[in-house]
Amino acid sequence: MRLCEIHQRNRKKPVLNTPIPSKLVIASRESRLALWQAEHVRSKLSALYPQCSVEILGMTTQGDRILDRTLSKVGGKGLFVKELEVAIEEGHADLAVHSLKDVPMELPAGFALAAVLEREDPRDAFVSNDFASLDELPDGAVVGTSSLRRQALVAARYPKLVIRPLRGNLDTRLGKLDRGEYAAIILAAAGLKRLGLESRIRALIEPEFSLPAPGQGAMAIEILSSRDDLRRLLAPLGHLATEQAVTAERAVSRIFGGSCQIPLAAFATVDADVLRLRAMVATPDGRRMASADLSGLSADPENVGRRIADALQAQDAASILAACKAMDA
Repeated sequence: MRLCEIHQRNRKKPVLNTPIPSKLVIASRESRLALWQAEHVRSKLSALYPQCSVEILGMTTQGDRILDRTLSKVGGKGLFVKELEVAIEEGHADLAVHSLKDVPMELPAGFALAAVLEREDPRDAFVSNDFASLDELPDGAVVGTSSLRRQALVAARYPKLVIRPLRGNLDTRLGKLDRGEYAAIILAAAGLKRLGLESRIRALIEPEFSLPAPGQGAMAIEILSSRDDLRRLLAPLGHLATEQAVTAERAVSRIFGGSCQIPLAAFATVDADVLRLRAMVATPDGRRMASADLSGLSADPENVGRRIADALQAQDAASILAACKAMDA
């Protein structure tokens, strides 16, 4: 079931008709940002349902444990959610809170996204102790990023910079910068803002230069697909415009088999009944790139995603992605 269908379904089932449980447990990664997100959802649920005790179950995922290799080499984004899904499946938790950009395009059988919360700033952020922007970096300066998408976009415009992988949670990444391992790093602005670290941002990188990843800046709540009771309880947390935007973005990624192994970007904005979607695929070195920009009905985001995927295919996106796989081999 697609996110917009979920939203319409929730509108037909008033939350007051659903019994309020005495307790709910949220599964979360134990990074500071993940726990902030879980606490954010916990506080919203506690405000909606004060008679319900909402607890957080902190967990360390495989993605948190493997820090010496890039995600594209060790299994992709699913490494950040698998343990949380197991906790839900085994009854230790009722729901999990994720950064949506970390959620695989296809969920395992039996799971569903029940709500997508209103998006934070979706832009990338330039972070450095010595330089104010990418334009100021000297040739040969080392830039850290965990994303092949960012790598491709930076390499295309600044071919003389050295781009190196950057893994770890937000505090770990900032620590590596502060120890002088990188001249600058590029992070999602949303995480820095949520943790009160906006002062670390030297410059926000506009989508015109660094197009965000699908779902960047959005938070999603995952549940067992059979839990209609939870779906109704969580419905008030959903934000329709964000759901429509990320549905279109994730449709593009799904069509191209999107994962951290593919430099792919997709970013949508919604203005009333109009959804504008921009997307690109590239090789990691930024030398080959296809991009498209089109608009459609916000009520039909899947269709907008399919249309922009067709536009990318017309620019030989399949050949670009084949080249990506060859580079990764």
